[in-house]
Amino acid sequence: MKKFVLATVVIVVLVVVFGWPWVRENFTVQLPTYAPIQNVVWLDQHWSAAQRDWFHHADQGTQTFGIPYEWFMALEQPALSLGTPRLLSDPQYLDRYGFVPSGASSSNPELMVGFAHGGPLRTASGAWQNPQTKKDMTALGLTCAACHTGRFTVQNTTVLVDGAPALTNLTEFEKGVGLALLYTRYVPFRFDRFADRVLGPGASDEAKAELKKQLEPVVTQVGLIHKLEDKVKPHTVEEGFARLDALNRIGNIVFALDASLPGNFVGYSAPVHFPRIWNAPWFEWVQYNGSIQQPMTRNAGEALGVGAQVNLTDATQPLYSSSVLVKPLFELEQQIAGTPPPTVTSSFNGLNSPRWQDANLAKILPPIDPKRAEQGAGLYKTICQPCHMAPVSDPEFWSSNRWSDPNAAGERFLNLEMIDIKYVGTDPAQATDMKNRTVVTPPGLGITGNDFGSALRAVVEGTVNHWYDSTVPPTPADVRDKMNGRRPDGIRAPLCYKVRPLNGIWATPPYLHNGSVPSLYKLLSPVAERPKTFWLGNREYDPVNVGYRTDELSGGFEFDVTKRGNANSGHEFNDTHGKEGVIGRFLNPEERLALIEYLKTL
Repeated sequence: MKKFVLATVVIVVLVVVFGWPWVRENFTVQLPTYAPIQNVVWLDQHWSAAQRDWFHHADQGTQTFGIPYEWFMALEQPALSLGTPRLLSDPQYLDRYGFVPSGASSSNPELMVGFAHGGPLRTASGAWQNPQTKKDMTALGLTCAACHTGRFTVQNTTVLVDGAPALTNLTEFEKGVGLALLYTRYVPFRFDRFADRVLGPGASDEAKAELKKQLEPVVTQVGLIHKLEDKVKPHTVEEGFARLDALNRIGNIVFALDASLPGNFVGYSAPVHFPRIWNAPWFEWVQYNGSIQQPMTRNAGEALGVGAQVNLTDATQPLYSSSVLVKPLFELEQQIAGTPPPTVTSSFNGLNSPRWQDANLAKILPPIDPKRAEQGAGLYKTICQPCHMAPVSDPEFWSSNRWSDPNAAGERFLNLEMIDIKYVGTDPAQATDMKNRTVVTPPGLGITGNDFGSALRAVVEGTVNHWYDSTVPPTPADVRDKMNGRRPDGIRAPLCYKVRPLNGIWATPPYLHNGSVPSLYKLLSPVAERPKTFWLGNREYDPVNVGYRTDELSGGFEFDVTKRGNANSGHEFNDTHGKEGVIGRFLNPEERLALIEYLKTL
């Protein structure tokens, strides 16, 4: 009872001194409340159920939360509540952050899609052990599926799309985990319940004391990150649902935290919409600004960015030794890519883009209007195709000169067109901020130059090569080349954005690289007709305009296009052709709907 009263007093004092708005912003997580998931549909995208399940939970060596799996499952939700405790790991609660429940048929039903537990969790001093049982604790981290599994709701049916942009709010999730740890450390009765779950009932006082001691550096790290984020807050743009400033976050983790150089920490200034990943293994360059050439660099960099450990400073241990698992990263890429190389006859045979005509959607999405789609096909050919290429189903797509010549393995890659940001007129932050970012690197790494892209390449290359060198026997050169995607380790930072094919575009709202336009209809409209503010976090799909509902949502994210990084300008169809950002003629409402109808067929 004394602990209960003490906790109540602390909450009251905080509210009296700082006010409820301050307490709410700093000590609670505000999330939407959704109706319970009822019917669930996965689309046919050329993956078996087993392949899908493996992709959802394949261990990449990440340790995203800095705590063991057993701790994550034992933490309570970060609520200022004195009622019945509820677990952070409750699928219904994590669903509110946008994560997708795996379902009872999964090999890991207790985990959300994109969560993976791996081998024993290790720290610099050795294995992380349970203080009571002395057993090794299990690593837990996010995988690429966390950000690349889409969802939308139609007629009480939840449609799930592999490789599509996720609707997660990782910023709020980071805050939620941090607060859960903070409350566990400093609220006595929370710690007692946590200890019972982790150690088992009746654990010794010594084991509980050791568990609390293990909590200390974790909470300290949470506080350090919070201070760094607070320091750069004036330069940070809120990411919200469906967006993340992935490249700046990777840079912060690698060069500020892993390298122990907090001066390298920058604001999240250029949030981008999670990209769709079908067909991406066959692109010569990836990222919205076409900045990374080699698949392994992209994937290992992603693993480092979501918490895989790497040694950049300790000279007593091998530099670049890491928890990154290179072989699963290669296997993930292969499953998305498919084999053999795609051709006009085989097409893409890895992860396919979703189809509006999917049999599972026939009863919940309206049928495509053939006459309107035929009109849209003509508009696509003249308005869209010059940049976005012919449809994947068209032989002209496969004969395009944008395909490279076959390499020794018979593989060709698409060198997609790069459009100058001044021409396309979309928000320049993602391209300009990568180009302009500089970092300081630990002297022991021997990295010359301070531009962000080159430094990141050096760290990722060192990490991957260390893995190759550490296998027994060391990985042969030809196998390394295959696992690297048979492409050079190119890094660049052009002031351009990549133009990709539009197959599956209907399943990937919101639009533009920063998610600043809520629907395809608004994207085809003049900028003046696009909304200045709208809400993200809604899941209900609009099959006419092709986007999510955008009305106000309690706990959702209000998107403001007037903020730097959020501009909804450019890629405009209007009668002022020649003006920056206007790329085509004005489309009347019927033409917009016809073009959308055709895009549904891709």
